[in-house]
Amino acid sequence: MTILLGYKPSDLGEAALQRAIEEALRHKARLVVLNVARGDSAIEDTRLTDPQAEELQRLLTESGIDFEVERLVEPGDAAEEIIEAAERLDAELIVIGMRHRTAVGKLILGSEAQRILMHASCPVLAVKVP
Repeated sequence: MTILLGYKPSDLGEAALQRAIEEALRHKARLVVLNVARGDSAIEDTRLTDPQAEELQRLLTESGIDFEVERLVEPGDAAEEIIEAAERLDAELIVIGMRHRTAVGKLILGSEAQRILMHASCPVLAVKVP
């Protein structure tokens, strides 16, 4: 079994990471952590820096799960990249962080989480910050 985590370095990303690790341990699954940063984004920098990547690797190693970290920096739609990665990996579960947005925020920025929930071909676990 493969679990795909759509990861952003933030409190929301950390909450999703912890839940993805729990799911991977529970199901004895491989966890693929995908950080998609839009190279053209001026609104929100979602890039995983090298020090953050090292810390992420350390946490995953300490958890004892089988894992892989993929980092993509390119223009485009992060939701589409996550959906395509799930298909490519034959993932049985996608884990994403989800935060509340106003209707205007959704209109202006779109809702990547909503697109993943609606278009993924496997179950999606949406995690909120506790």
